Amino acid sequence: AIKHVIENKPQGSCFRKCPGEQDSVTFYSPPHSRDPKWMLELFEKYQPTHVIHLAVLVSGLFANREHKVSILSDNMLINDNVLNMACSKKMQKVISCLSTCIFLDKINYPLTEEKVHLGPPHDSNFGYTYVKCMVNMQNHMYKEEFSCNFTSAILTNIFRPHDNFDLKHVHVIPALIHKCYLAKKNGTPFKVMGDRSPPMMKLTGKVCMEWFCSGNL
Repeated sequence: AIKHVIENKPQGSCFRKCPGEQDSVTFYSPPHSRDPKWMLELFEKYQPTHVIHLAVLVSGLFANREHKVSILSDNMLINDNVLNMACSKKMQKVISCLSTCIFLDKINYPLTEEKVHLGPPHDSNFGYTYVKCMVNMQNHMYKEEFSCNFTSAILTNIFRPHDNFDLKHVHVIPALIHKCYLAKKNGTPFKVMGDRSPPMMKLTGKVCMEWFCSGNL
């Protein structure tokens, strides 16, 4: 999604990369991103000036609920590595991605950043939720102690092409697509759980990256 935005927008657009500017999208595996040596080699290889921190070990609701400890501990290591390296290499800006699951379990809408730390989130997602709360606090502390330009974006349900469609380890939109496909394939009713009362916010990967690349964060 990032490469699509910066390479396909019209010349002169605030989203388009400048002439001579290089970009790098790095795919990772959790064992690598937890390793400080690997992270150092990554930063020294690409010499970035800005970082969009998307690195995370996450799965669908069921897997997050079953593996809370590993979700928490692995992601704390990943966040420590990314932010520590970005600080030591004096990045001009780092944007870390949060999630709407960080909000209080019972909360009044609309969701705003002032409501982030009002109370505990839903207990089904504790590990993932609290690591996202922590990266938000880490950004504030790096800015206060080292004057780092670190910030966060609270993302909602994002869908993109080639998403994860495994029904056990999936997020909302891919799950609905998969269930709709199975219903059509098998000639069975397409059932959507719930009573439709909770508000649902959705975002495509391309729209999200346009926001990141706009410079408005």
